[in-house]
Amino acid sequence: MDNTEHPYSALTPDTVLDAIEAKGFRCDGRIFPLNSYENRVYQIGIEDEQPLIAKFYRPNRWSEAQIREEQAFSFELAEQEWPVVTPSKDSNGESLHSFGDFHFALFERKGGHAPELDNLENLKVLGRCMGRLHAVGIEKPFAHRPGIDVQSYAIDSYRFLLDNNFIPAELETAYRTLAEDLIERLQQSFAEVKYEPIRLHGDCHPGNILWRDMGDTDNAPHFVDFDDCRMGPAVQDIWMLLSGERHQQQAQLEAILSGYRQFCFFDARELRLIEPLRTLRLMNYAAWLARRWNDPAFPQNFPWFNTERYWSEHILTLREQLAALQEPPLEILN
Repeated sequence: MDNTEHPYSALTPDTVLDAIEAKGFRCDGRIFPLNSYENRVYQIGIEDEQPLIAKFYRPNRWSEAQIREEQAFSFELAEQEWPVVTPSKDSNGESLHSFGDFHFALFERKGGHAPELDNLENLKVLGRCMGRLHAVGIEKPFAHRPGIDVQSYAIDSYRFLLDNNFIPAELETAYRTLAEDLIERLQQSFAEVKYEPIRLHGDCHPGNILWRDMGDTDNAPHFVDFDDCRMGPAVQDIWMLLSGERHQQQAQLEAILSGYRQFCFFDARELRLIEPLRTLRLMNYAAWLARRWNDPAFPQNFPWFNTERYWSEHILTLREQLAALQEPPLEILN
């Protein structure tokens, strides 16, 4: 597909600056793209003021109602003094703006670095944050945003990759049979574990956490990017903080839950969903790259994608996940 057909082809630097100045700011001409692919995010220099962060939402991904619901959730959390970076509101109290074909939001710039997840004290802090987040998340459901499910993350991904000929012909049979086995196992897992869906961050990996070291006992994480907030099981916001061998993950889980349970009940049955959720993420990620392959930013930043080697390694990873789905889950020991 020609790059000019992509919706972001109209988002030129001049368009970005014009959009910001239309909100009453005086830009100094500095515009610095930040690490974001699904949306476009920029640091914008403002005359005689601190720079702003501008997020331009990918057209046709979320409806306006879904974006507003995302923002409303972050404001709800901020009202409870939860450490979230919320969109800035203008003099009319509006946080979602439009310019041309784009919706965008402005944010205060916040510094920080990814948390050190091998530090159990840090994990306790993050656990308390997750517990507070979910204590708000359980109060009411999303009305417009979707949930995490096997259909959209696994089945739709599997079909998209096959229907659009992303899987090399010599690997198609292996991928098809493996994906079908995984989907059957995933459906069984989610049918067996009865959980109450709640509002989640949804994409709580370390890159979406800004850790600010304030002192030996006062460490302040700030959470960003609620773009993937959805309904789902509470453990979705926990498992991405776990890494390493089983004994390491077990210790990490205990640290997180020791903080989490100070603010919110955790249903131990959801631990059986960690590997199913990891599998859903892996399948969805491959299809996400494929769906965005006409965006010039993707071939540039993911040059290894859609090669025979990539698909061979992806199939190997999925085979490992099929085995992991048969293993006993982590446990709550204390």
